[in-house]
Amino acid sequence: MPPVSIRMERLTKVFGNTRAVDGIDLVIEPGELFFMLGPSGCGKTTLLRCVAGFAEPDEGKLFIGNRDVTHLAPHQRDTGMVFQSYALWPHMSVRQNVGFGLEMRGVTKEDIRKRADAALEMVKMSDRADHKPSQLSGGQQQRVALARALVIRPQCLLLDEPLSNLDAKLRLEMRSEIRRICKEAELTAIYVTHDQKEALSIADRLVVLNNGKIQQMGSPMQVYARPNSRFVSNFIGETNFLEGTVTSMVSNQTWIKTPVGTVVSRVPCPDPLSVGQTVTISLRPETLRFDDPPSGAMNTFACIVHSTVYLGEVAQHQVNLSTIAAPDVGSHVQLKAFELNPKIVARDDARQQARVWFSPDDVIVLAR
Repeated sequence: MPPVSIRMERLTKVFGNTRAVDGIDLVIEPGELFFMLGPSGCGKTTLLRCVAGFAEPDEGKLFIGNRDVTHLAPHQRDTGMVFQSYALWPHMSVRQNVGFGLEMRGVTKEDIRKRADAALEMVKMSDRADHKPSQLSGGQQQRVALARALVIRPQCLLLDEPLSNLDAKLRLEMRSEIRRICKEAELTAIYVTHDQKEALSIADRLVVLNNGKIQQMGSPMQVYARPNSRFVSNFIGETNFLEGTVTSMVSNQTWIKTPVGTVVSRVPCPDPLSVGQTVTISLRPETLRFDDPPSGAMNTFACIVHSTVYLGEVAQHQVNLSTIAAPDVGSHVQLKAFELNPKIVARDDARQQARVWFSPDDVIVLAR
């Protein structure tokens, strides 16, 4: 069966005076691994529950493929759900847990075993088929939960923070496994998480939600490199903010006066700008460079590295930035910088003078 699209039209869910989902219009393409993320209370889990049928929208429509499923019960939607808690039956074997949903659908015992074994093969758990859940690690239990959702051959897979109970190493391993499984099974999948690294590493596309509304949608690279607002820039990854005023816009360059001097950007602002307008500059820590800038480089500043966390191939610096023309005069701004193959080694009690620069192509200008 080919993968299906999921379409939401003005989908709304209200709890008391709170619009948990507020008029969402969204199309998830067939076979897409689509992430929904945002802070606690943003509406992502409620939206997923609306797709699953565990919450009924107050307004709007929901389509899976060409079917209007807005008011259908969960078992009529042909979706598979993977929860944050694995919810495995402790008295059943792994194979019995995986086949339980088929048993409820009246599938023959022979077919249940065949399909359960095929699902376990897909998640690389065939050798644990006769084990009990208590004999499995957390990562193995999550694989069984995935197999249980896949065995019913759903049209789409819904994942609600499935890796949040795993340790860091297992989370990293399971990210790529979930993507592999979804692509091999040709499933349309919606994945809810608050972990930006999960979304950035395996999503085809993602949406950032806040207060029940879509803030930005796009590929992981688009949303990370070109956030459309201060909220998105701050939520996706780490960043530094500088406040400033637009002083000039010439060709594709925007000149911005900041407390530490003029900063030049060549990144188009997602909103219209005008001279004299107050804006926010977003600088990702990895865009700050400590090597020698090219001749005629813009955005070159003196700085003092006043603390460093050494992480092997990367050092995380806290730097005080000032204008290179007058480093001892005027305002200073504290920024975070990531240095690849670090050469600067500073400690809290041993400040070090340095020079930092960043390309105009990395200066994100935000009007909101």
